[in-house]
Amino acid sequence: MCIGGAGLAQPAAKPGYNGRVGVTVLLFASLAQAAGTRRLELEWRDGETVGSVCARVIERMPALERFVPNLVFALNEEYADAADPVPRGATVALIPPVSGGS
Repeated sequence: MCIGGAGLAQPAAKPGYNGRVGVTVLLFASLAQAAGTRRLELEWRDGETVGSVCARVIERMPALERFVPNLVFALNEEYADAADPVPRGATVALIPPVSGGS
């Protein structure tokens, strides 16, 4: 179950990258590498939350479950919590921890 994430803002009303009425899921860094894709399209469901979208991605790609404890979420380009509602046409980003620097 996807319960991680840092909530810094309420979900934005703009539709994000999704031109249809589903939910676009963007995967970043090592998560995208493990999934073999950077983008998924899911059907929107009534009562959808960021956490339920994440859980559906994990259902579809169980190998990604190991990333869940450290994921940060974004909803329409704003940080979000797992409990935040996902409007129709939204974009949800799943962001694993990244390292870098010199």
